[in-house]
Amino acid sequence: MSQKVVVVGAGFAGLSAASFLAKLGWDVTVVEKHDQPGGRARHFKTDGFTFDMGPSWYWMPDVFDRYFASFGRQTSDFYELIRLDPSYRIYWDQGEMDVPADYNSLKLLFESLEPGAGQKLDAFMEEAAYKYKVGINKLVFKPGQSILEFLDAELIAGLFKLDVFNDIKAHIGKYFKHPQIRQMMEFPVLFLGALPENTPALYSLMNYADVKLGTWFPKGGMYKIVEGMHKLAVQQGVKFHFNTTITAIDVVEDKARGVKTADGMYYQADVVVGAADYNFIETQLLDPQYRSYTNAYWEKRVMAPGCLIYYVGVNTKIPALQHHSLFFDVPFGKHAAEIYTDPQWPTDPLFYLSATSVTDSSQAPEGCENLFFLIPVAAGLNGDDDKIRNHYFDMLCERLLERSGVDIRKHIVYKRAYAYSDFVNDYNAFKGNAYGLANTLMQTAILKPSCRSKKVSNLYYTGQLTVPGPGVPPSLISGEVVAKLINAEQK
Repeated sequence: MSQKVVVVGAGFAGLSAASFLAKLGWDVTVVEKHDQPGGRARHFKTDGFTFDMGPSWYWMPDVFDRYFASFGRQTSDFYELIRLDPSYRIYWDQGEMDVPADYNSLKLLFESLEPGAGQKLDAFMEEAAYKYKVGINKLVFKPGQSILEFLDAELIAGLFKLDVFNDIKAHIGKYFKHPQIRQMMEFPVLFLGALPENTPALYSLMNYADVKLGTWFPKGGMYKIVEGMHKLAVQQGVKFHFNTTITAIDVVEDKARGVKTADGMYYQADVVVGAADYNFIETQLLDPQYRSYTNAYWEKRVMAPGCLIYYVGVNTKIPALQHHSLFFDVPFGKHAAEIYTDPQWPTDPLFYLSATSVTDSSQAPEGCENLFFLIPVAAGLNGDDDKIRNHYFDMLCERLLERSGVDIRKHIVYKRAYAYSDFVNDYNAFKGNAYGLANTLMQTAILKPSCRSKKVSNLYYTGQLTVPGPGVPPSLISGEVVAKLINAEQK
């Protein structure tokens, strides 16, 4: 009889871990508190609009292709990809800029801003390509249990070329001087949850992902990825129980025997995988003696920013919009300080706007747009009452009106705000985190919370608070990494 695994949580990492374990011959059950898979990548439909609740950028398509290929399938078996061109639009104080998908067009854009920058982009991208190749193949697919994992000839030979000990801000500054180019090149590392000056230059690999691999959109919305992964998991034999809240992990003599649920069910397990919030599992589902980390440890972790999100449906088209828009029309320094240095609600924030209906008409009724606004805010910033939410929504509407000529407040069919308290209530998110831990040098690889419990011999973790880190592609990888570690250690 196959050994039993219970996976707690059906986000990207949980779906990935479940499918890989099932492929390896395990009897896998996934328990999920919500009524659908996806975790932070859930979606909802209302009044003819479809809203992806979380991730909205499809980068690193090779990681998704590799994932489905691991099961003998293709990405196209589950959803159709559309490459966005322009990749995104940036609104500056003095105008706007479309970032072209075509590399030669991007070089010309750089050259128009700074003579010689086009040629420098070639050199920058050559280095970034190396980091992407080595970083993904040699660093990311590691469980982070020992420094010995990284004793690889290519890694050691290229250690300095990987730029682990320099920061990305200084690295970009060596190549480019124009402030718009520098801010545009620093933008992708914001996905990693830390300031460019605190992020290793290794992560210029994200620029390679942006510029060379491109920005894509799954027709039908980002939830199509979730649907594809869920369908694949079921095909692998994974069993799902939705609307099921875990209340405790049953541990006897340092070994997890199963999980208890709020409705009185008990799921026996030879292995338990925590794919929900790591801190929540440690502090709420385990007795104190079985916790790997103290409260003091968690309080010292550097978190990626939280966010204030608005899902808005309007009954008019906004011709000025692209699929992705970055509003960099205010100084970043002050907003950054209010996120990282002196945490508080931002005075005049940068923000991001996604309008998937620009690319895919199925996302909104005819003549309408579905809008997803996101303001990065300091981690753990509570007090997100209606007054705060309305204040920032009006601010965003005014800035959008200035750029597009459309006052969406006159056209709202549907509006929903989502912030700190929602992340805590829906995902049991530590400090209301949206993205997990910041990818600083001291929170990389073996310095992250371990994917294996230090106290319970058959309890493992996957997702954005462990290796390899935040983001959708890393979550897919995280599930694969922990599944293979479990199979090696427990079977």
